[in-house]
Amino acid sequence: MQFRKLFFSLCCMMALGVSLVACSEDEELFDDSGSKVSLPAHRAFILNEGTMGANNATLSFYAPDKDAEFISDIFYTQNQAKLGDTGQSLIEYNNDLYAIIAGSRYLVRMNTAGVEKERYAIPESEGDPRYMTAEDGYIYLTQYGGRVTKLDANTLSVAGTFNGGNNLEGIAECDGKLYVANSYLKNDNGYQYLTELFVINAATMKLETTLTVDINPNQVLEEDGKIFLISWGNYADKGYSVQMIDPKDNYKSISLGVATNMTVGDDMVYFVNSETDYSNWPNTSTTNSFFSYNVKTAAVNQSSFLKNAPEELASSSIYMMSVDDKNGDIYIGVTFYSSANGTMYRFDRNGNFIEKFDCGGQNPKTMVFID
Repeated sequence: MQFRKLFFSLCCMMALGVSLVACSEDEELFDDSGSKVSLPAHRAFILNEGTMGANNATLSFYAPDKDAEFISDIFYTQNQAKLGDTGQSLIEYNNDLYAIIAGSRYLVRMNTAGVEKERYAIPESEGDPRYMTAEDGYIYLTQYGGRVTKLDANTLSVAGTFNGGNNLEGIAECDGKLYVANSYLKNDNGYQYLTELFVINAATMKLETTLTVDINPNQVLEEDGKIFLISWGNYADKGYSVQMIDPKDNYKSISLGVATNMTVGDDMVYFVNSETDYSNWPNTSTTNSFFSYNVKTAAVNQSSFLKNAPEELASSSIYMMSVDDKNGDIYIGVTFYSSANGTMYRFDRNGNFIEKFDCGGQNPKTMVFID
């Protein structure tokens, strides 16, 4: 984001050398063509997963600076069509939005206003789509059945594939390498949880090495050249765990504790560990604890990064966390599953509570920001 702003500023300075012109960064960076509504420069989008099989995934619009009204389903507003079944993943790349709609088996490219531009349909013969990352003009999509698909970010045409492993989950890119969680396999003997993190050359789509990690690796993020991995355990004697992997130190792995979800931003990694008691099923109780890791100082802070959180957040079912890179604000989405829309809690970078609001749909999966 900083590079784009610097590049734009240089362009404006060059233009001033020829003639006096007014430069608008928003005009240069945003593609809002076809939009039925006017949106501010600083904007956020929430992908609501919906309920599997209910065809009720939604894309919500939120204005962090309070200069526009909340739109609960901006995809429908812009395209006069439903998003589909089971919103799985959402990223922003080169001022476009990319969303995986897993139940409907497609990846959609949208402009900065949520207007659809391209769509890639995942063939029935391939595994279900899961997560994605982007770099150097390509989208990298993980799939069940052991496949990573490399797509041209503009056309969504297939540019390469990796075939290997079993049910692939999270993915992150770092210095030309893809880090992919090979999570589990299912056979006649039931589920077998794995301990593999693939390192794939993004240019060639060839496997370079396989790292042994904690059992059932799932969520993978990159921050400041480090890889952060949450593994889900085997649902028996092995629980959730967090590891940091340093690619520049021979893939050295360090345990950071126990967490069920995380997000990254500005050299910080924010974690939550949600412990749920199922002993009185269907009545359950959840306890959340929050902690953080400073990538620059390599220090874990076990104290909560939230200072005055609403009391109910301590026992809510947390579904996602995200950071707005513009100001460092932290967003935490909680779910009520199929019974109600999710709720989003917003805090400033120092952990001070700002507000909470309805997510516009069920099961908020992820949130991305554009400015």
